Amino acid sequence: MERDLVLELPTDVKSIASAVDYVMGRCLICFTEGARLNLNFRVGLTEALSNAMLYGHADDPSKRVLVQVSLLEGRVEATVKDQGPGFDPSSVPDPTTPENLTRPCGRGLFLMRELLDEVSYNSRGNEVKLVLRLESGGALEGGAQA
Repeated sequence: MERDLVLELPTDVKSIASAVDYVMGRCLICFTEGARLNLNFRVGLTEALSNAMLYGHADDPSKRVLVQVSLLEGRVEATVKDQGPGFDPSSVPDPTTPENLTRPCGRGLFLMRELLDEVSYNSRGNEVKLVLRLESGGALEGGAQA
C-alpha cells in the first residue's frame, strides 16, 4: 500500500520524462480520474522539474532534485525541491501580456497555475508544491484509497 513516492533525480533534463512516466505509472487513479490528472498533473510536474533543473540548478549536474508525490484525501500533491538559491515567483512576468508574448520566461509557471488547483512556493523559492483535487477518491499502486 503506497501513498507516497519519493524520488531524487539528477540534474539532467533527459531524466524528466522517465521520472514523470514512473510517477504516473504508479498512480492507479490516473486510469479512472482521466485526462485531468493524466494531462494536468503530468504537465505541471514536468514543468516544475524542468524549472528546478534549468533555472534552480542552472544545469549543474552535481545538484539533485527531490520529488515527493502524495495521495491525500481527495487530492494529489507533488513537492519539487531544488538545491538552488531560489527565486521570487511574483517577479516573473506574465507571459500572456502583449509585451511578453515573445519572451520565453514565465510560461512554465503560467502552465502550472492554469492546470493545477494550487501552486505555492516556500519562502526561499526553491520548493514548489503542486495540488490537484480529485473528483473521485484515488489510489496509488497497491490500491490504497485516499
